[in-house]
Amino acid sequence: MKNPPLLNRFKHAACGLVAAFRQESNFRIQLVLGVVAIAATLVLNPPLVWTALVVIMIGAVLAAELLNTALEHALDAAHPETSPLVKIAKDCSAAAVLVLSLTAVAVFLLMLLALIRGNY
Repeated sequence: MKNPPLLNRFKHAACGLVAAFRQESNFRIQLVLGVVAIAATLVLNPPLVWTALVVIMIGAVLAAELLNTALEHALDAAHPETSPLVKIAKDCSAAAVLVLSLTAVAVFLLMLLALIRGNY
């Protein structure tokens, strides 16, 4: 169905989250690290702009991991045999998640530095 009802769209999205949680250890690890980052942010009680940045980065990393998972599954289904081009696509997708994850860590460290220096 091209345009399913809104409730069905939420159900499909929830199924995707459950599938990623069950099947992808990286998604579970990133989810746990996100919860830890949120807990630390709540304890540190920075200005809301820093809290917003941490939340945005966590959401972006999780979304990137979901896209990486979707791409890997789609490529595996479309091209089950080994292919150098499929490998490059998968490696680049994983690298995008890594770059975003490192950026999220940098944002968190900058928040800590701002709190230590009192420049917020």
